[in-house]
Amino acid sequence: MSRSWAEAERAVIRRARLRISVLVGLAITVLVAFVGGIAYGVMVQAQVAQVTRELRYNAQFGAPSTPPGCTWLFILDDGVLDDGVLKVPPGFPLRDDLDAVEASGGVVERDLRLNGTEYLVLTQRGADGTTVQAVFDTRYQLADRRHLLLALVIAELGGLLAAALLGLGVGRGTVAPLAEALARQRRFVTDASHELRTPIARAYTRAQLLARWAKAADLPDDHRDSLDALASSIRGLGDVVDDLLLSARLTRQSEGPGGRAVDLAALAESAVRTEGDRADERRITLTVERPTGPLIVTGVETALRRAVDELLANAVRHTPEGGRIDVRLGLRGGQVELTVADTGEGFDPVEADRLFDRFHRGPVGPGAPERRFGLGLALLREVVTGHGGTVEAVGHPGQGARFTLRLPAAPDTAGAATDEAITTGPR
Repeated sequence: MSRSWAEAERAVIRRARLRISVLVGLAITVLVAFVGGIAYGVMVQAQVAQVTRELRYNAQFGAPSTPPGCTWLFILDDGVLDDGVLKVPPGFPLRDDLDAVEASGGVVERDLRLNGTEYLVLTQRGADGTTVQAVFDTRYQLADRRHLLLALVIAELGGLLAAALLGLGVGRGTVAPLAEALARQRRFVTDASHELRTPIARAYTRAQLLARWAKAADLPDDHRDSLDALASSIRGLGDVVDDLLLSARLTRQSEGPGGRAVDLAALAESAVRTEGDRADERRITLTVERPTGPLIVTGVETALRRAVDELLANAVRHTPEGGRIDVRLGLRGGQVELTVADTGEGFDPVEADRLFDRFHRGPVGPGAPERRFGLGLALLREVVTGHGGTVEAVGHPGQGARFTLRLPAAPDTAGAATDEAITTGPR
């Protein structure tokens, strides 16, 4: 289902709020993660530097019998190993490192995961020429790191919550001017359209009177044609103003069309009678086929009438003299269906969805000149979607077009309408 203009505006506002909220939340999250990462990295580096200093000091000056806490010392002197009097962790000493350093005189450092913890092991020559291996158990340092990570995770979750609340507040405050600007735009369109209707109607009436006077006064044909063209132009201007006013009203009513029960079949017949004069002038056959009972929908009668008028006016506009327009109404699947089919110029099938865009320009067919569609079909879609319905267009170049409007039927419609059809026409 296509969305109405008002729904599109609300969607833009929602997306703007969401985007701002996400950006604010992301900024706070990245900031907390960045600060936490720096704190964790500084802590790890400080622990490694401290442990390394202690290992080197103990390797130089420590005694196997009285090593500092979490440290074990092993001394190899002429093949004899002194491991002190403390209980030694399983897997130590690393005799291969001791033998290698005793033979080469170098230094061997390694990290070793063993016994469920991590050890730092330093093997080097001692001050007295012996070979010393210092082992440090880092379990407490690892515990401090885990505690810091837990604190960072809690801070990150708290930051996410704060970011969501802050982003929501910032989003609402930032987008509020956009919503207000859209509301002011709609009010301006409503006020301007309403104020313009009266002078345009007066101008149209006077132009019609002048055109009639010109015919009675037997003025030259070019003068009469100019007056007719003037009246037609003023009428077109009035139609544009009416479209703008209807669009603004639909926007305000988009929270729900509400309205009352409307007999779409009777409304369509009335619209056909109104459009019949124009069809007769162009020798267009105009027929109506409908069930014997009413086809009730719920909505705003004036808006629905404008939608049906636009369907018929569009068909008459694009149907050549001697053509045919068929209007069919029925009930199908819980929906009232109105179809207007003509034998006019049609359109390229790829343009079907774009016909309902505001002021769309597109060719009737491949190689054909562009045609401007204006507001009429766009407002038609707004009316239909605002009433919970759909509208679709099917056509081919030179083979006519078919527009189908579907609206949810009122609960009592199924029992009121029958399959028997009444055909009116041709006109």
